[in-house]
This record gives sequence, C-alpha cells and structure tokens, in this order.
Amino acid sequence: MKLMTEILKYVIHNTIRSKWVIIYLFFFFFVGYALFAFSGDVNKAYISLMNIVLIVIPLVSLIFGSIYLYNSREFIEMMLSQPIDRKSLFLGIYFGTTIPLAFSYAIGMLLPFVLFGKISEQFEGVLILLTIGEGLTFVFTAIAFLITILQDDKAKGLGYSILIWLFLAVIYDGFILLVVYYLEEYPLENAMIVMSVINPIDLARILFLLHFNISALMGYTGAVFERFFGGLVGVILSSAFLILWMIIPLILSTKYFQKKDF
Repeated sequence: MKLMTEILKYVIHNTIRSKWVIIYLFFFFFVGYALFAFSGDVNKAYISLMNIVLIVIPLVSLIFGSIYLYNSREFIEMMLSQPIDRKSLFLGIYFGTTIPLAFSYAIGMLLPFVLFGKISEQFEGVLILLTIGEGLTFVFTAIAFLITILQDDKAKGLGYSILIWLFLAVIYDGFILLVVYYLEEYPLENAMIVMSVINPIDLARILFLLHFNISALMGYTGAVFERFFGGLVGVILSSAFLILWMIIPLILSTKYFQKKDF
C-alpha cells in the first residue's frame, strides 16, 4: 500500500504538469462559460454540456490514458528492475493518471456554475453532471490501459482506442436504430435495456435524459427507460453497470500487466 501511494503521488505530480490536463480544464471552463453566457435557458445549456461530456470525456480519457502509459514504458521498466509488487505499480499509475483528469474536469465544469451563481439553483443537476463525467473518466481510462497492455505498438494501440470510441459513441447508436427499424414488430423492451447498459456512453446519456425529464420526447422507448431506470432499483443497477465497466477492464489489465514481459 505504501508503494502504491508513493507511485500515485509521483504520477499525479507528473500528470498535472502536462499541458493537456490544463487545456482539458480550460476547455470545459470556456464551453460552460459560453453556454451560460449566450443561452438564456439553463436546461438547454445542460443538454449541450451533456452532449459535450458524452463525446469529449471518453475520447480524451482513451487517448490520454494510452499515450501516458506508452510514454511511461521506461519508468515501468526501471521500477520492475527492483523487487516491487507489480499490482501496486500498475494501480498507482492508473489512479495517478485518472485522478488529475477527473479533477481537471470537475474544476473546469464547476467554475462556470459558480461564476453564474447556478450551484444552489441546480445543485442536483450539477452533481449528476459531475458524477457521470467522473465515472466515464475512470471507465475509459481503464479501457485505455487494457488496450495499451495488450498492444505493444503505440500507433496500433491509439488506433484501437479511437475505433472503440467511434464504435461506442457513434456507430453503436446507429446499430440500435437498425435493430429497432427491422424488428419493430417484435417486443424489444428488454433487448433495448440490455443494449443500452452494455454501452457506458448510452447508459450515461439515459441517466442524463431521465433526470431532465426528457424521456417523454423519446416516445415509447423513453417510457421503457423511465420505467426501468427511473426507480431506485434502476438507478442502483445502472450505477453498478458503470462501476463494472471500470472494474472489469482494470482487473484484466492488472492481470496481464503482472504477467507481461517488459
């Protein structure tokens, strides 16, 4: 535990000096500021922020996580030349990479709300925005680490990361629409729920939309999601699925890291 804490401190200190983490913070700050400054409707600003969060956070987490781990190869080899616990080393690097990203997102997102005095007015909405954004950061950084451990070639690893983002953020929804279109005569309620929870981006989007009571605009599908995700059990299950999306890639990547020959 002591070793992991020391590695965590070192990686966090190293990560926060990255210009990309600073750019990441200011990106969310300026986007949030612009939306509140030029939009008279707070709910419209939230929806716009939601769409940006669902696109940008997975992409940045995948790319930044992959690049950082690839660039840390010499540091890892140096550490492994000593009798240390591989699991502690890997988890220290993972959390040391993820925490600064999550912190930058939180600060960049909160500042506009503070400047425009929206915190107390929309406290629950801000909390959901932060929680889901932080969750997606941990999920997609874990996926990035798994890809990096399995693929030694940096160019291929980054390519796989972008392909996964493209599939989950763009192609997957098109696939669901095709399924609904061609199988509209069949009962698809349970299938729609399953297809949604196995994609963390779709799951986060549904939770956002249900919070802002936009499920009515989604028609019958919205009613299905409202019935399942709107209750306490649905919230617990959806949160559990997001946690599993982080834990499973992290467990697998840790397992492969312990066996990997550097």
